[in-house]
Amino acid sequence: MKWNKQYKYPKSSRSLIEGNRHYDVSNEILPSVTTILAATQSKEKEESLARWKAKVGENEAERVRNEAATRGTLMHSFLEYYVRGDKLLDTTDEGQAASGMGQVIIDQGLKDMEEVWGSEVTLFYPGLYAGSTDLCGVFSGRESIVDFKQTNKPKRREWIDDYFVQLAAYAMAHDVIYNTCVDQGVVLMCSKDGYFQKFTSTGKEFTGFKHKFLERVGQFYQKRGQKK
Repeated sequence: MKWNKQYKYPKSSRSLIEGNRHYDVSNEILPSVTTILAATQSKEKEESLARWKAKVGENEAERVRNEAATRGTLMHSFLEYYVRGDKLLDTTDEGQAASGMGQVIIDQGLKDMEEVWGSEVTLFYPGLYAGSTDLCGVFSGRESIVDFKQTNKPKRREWIDDYFVQLAAYAMAHDVIYNTCVDQGVVLMCSKDGYFQKFTSTGKEFTGFKHKFLERVGQFYQKRGQKK
């Protein structure tokens, strides 16, 4: 894995507007990719989440969400330091668990990362959206957006379409600003028990996810217009 800093990524700041994350980048304030996806969730997904909350109870649901969010943040930090050539030492129980998961992703996933253009960089599509991606560069010979995910239990491929929709959004933003042709999204995932999974989307399928995200963007701005 080598660095190739051929693109100059913009500086940005984040803020909450009506409780939703936005980016101030290139003299625009743009909604984040995750804000758009959350605001345009399908009825089925909303109902599934509601059923889970009803089953485990609101307090337990909040505990699980917070625990997963903390573990995910620590794992991402460990991996960000690694990609930059540094080492993050966290001796807390949570930090040790997260670093162990990160090491699994390094050993089994990042071996196929041939070239790094940027890590934790801001990408934006002028006038529409912005976001921060874990890694962009060349993965297994293809221009790619790579995302690190933690999970409580292993996932099935058909459960993670929204992950690829998110990566497709970043790919389009990278393409429009830097004239690239990012045609692969990669999800490197580790469960809290240390089980590694790699999921990829390329070619026509990945193009389909780009179209899906643009549909979600349209829904988002339509809803926003109706609220005004």
